[in-house]
Amino acid sequence: MDLHLISPELSLLILAIVVVGLDFVVKNKGVLAIVGTLGLVIPLAFTISLWGTDEATFNGMLAVDNFALFFKVLFIGITAMVLTSSWDYICAKVDRFRGEFIALILLSALGLMLMAAAREMITIYVALELSSMSLYALVSFLKDRKSTESGIKYLLLGAIASATLLYGMVLIYGLTGSTELAAISTVIGLREPAVLMGVILIAAGFAFKISAVPFHMWAPDVYEGAPTPVTAYLSVASKAAGFAVILRIFLTGFSSPEWLLNDWSMVFAVLATVTMTVGNVVALWQTNIKRLLAYSGIAQAGYLMVGLTAANTMTVPDANPAAGQLGIMFFLAVYALANLGAFIVVIAISNKTGSEEISDFSGMIKRAPILALVLAVCLISLTGIPPTAGFIGKLLVFSAAMEAGMLWLVIIAVINSVIAAFYYFKVVKIMFIGEPVSDDSIPSSSALRLTLAVSTVGVFLLGIYPRAVLQVLDILESMML
Repeated sequence: MDLHLISPELSLLILAIVVVGLDFVVKNKGVLAIVGTLGLVIPLAFTISLWGTDEATFNGMLAVDNFALFFKVLFIGITAMVLTSSWDYICAKVDRFRGEFIALILLSALGLMLMAAAREMITIYVALELSSMSLYALVSFLKDRKSTESGIKYLLLGAIASATLLYGMVLIYGLTGSTELAAISTVIGLREPAVLMGVILIAAGFAFKISAVPFHMWAPDVYEGAPTPVTAYLSVASKAAGFAVILRIFLTGFSSPEWLLNDWSMVFAVLATVTMTVGNVVALWQTNIKRLLAYSGIAQAGYLMVGLTAANTMTVPDANPAAGQLGIMFFLAVYALANLGAFIVVIAISNKTGSEEISDFSGMIKRAPILALVLAVCLISLTGIPPTAGFIGKLLVFSAAMEAGMLWLVIIAVINSVIAAFYYFKVVKIMFIGEPVSDDSIPSSSALRLTLAVSTVGVFLLGIYPRAVLQVLDILESMML
């Protein structure tokens, strides 16, 4: 076994252990956040050094390919942005347990990285549980009523989803005699009801992970009750990992025979329709910014699932399923930039005001003009309006679905995007036109402003500069499964 192939994961694990060890010996606990954040440079460097590799390790259970490495870079970037923007929050809200808080986020990122690389169902499940156990603890970290309730709800519903997923994997194993995705694809050709049942149960298990309807009921309460940095991390990292595994399982293990491919792509088309519609309609009535972003995240999962329907070959035999995969990966990257930017602004404002109600964002352009402008840009990108990167992300996903003959689904998605504009611009209107609740300014640290700059520049660069988009797409082309 070549340890260099798993060096990103090993270095991240060592970093988490170092943070916990330093917590015992240093008096200045601010060092922990700095070490935890800057230490991410090491796994990032190892990941980049592996670029272009196409091998497997641990007896083929973990893939080291550009697909997995793309998601590893994404998870490391998300973790770095969350930790950097949360230094003030960690000091204010979890001062006594800074080491544990940072280490749990790092361990969760480790689980997500293993999920993206896994080529075998048992490995996928173990990696999922490593990430989930850390997140259960993080969600309830504040130990108040809301946080504790959120943690219990997330734990119980997560356990049910894990059991559902595991039962689906057991069915597939029983029918194929293998847990390796590549081997499954060669022997799963029989049209048996149990095959489709196993596929549906696996889809349901991961639908919980990406908060797709009707497995979304945990998201609003968990997002509201969890510490805001955890909510930010959960909203993008967990969703990205869910789609990474869905792509790996369904495009590798369940890509043949044709009837199975068409069946599961149609299942995701139905899930996409219900998810984006429910998420957007319910978001219209939200008064809490974190709950609004929770339902927004549900709707975004629906848009992303539109890309999965590009695997459908029933109506358009010449459709290219790789187009949907490329669109999903680009969409996930730009969604992470915009959603993290939005949550980082919420962290800064809620730290000062002590409130997450949308009404308390009134007149924020006068109290914190930079924060208000960044939040407006991020919400515009989430809406999918040019010249932001969110528009390009939706364009790629919707175009792939149209190539596959799913015009009806694209029309529904466009209508939902129009509905989404109402609640996104409601927040913008309140910030820019409403009267300030207070005259106090909203302070923000240099670290937080740095992460906001990264989000804003990324959103505009990938939306305005076509050459950058084309270069990104060329890079993604090399990562297709």
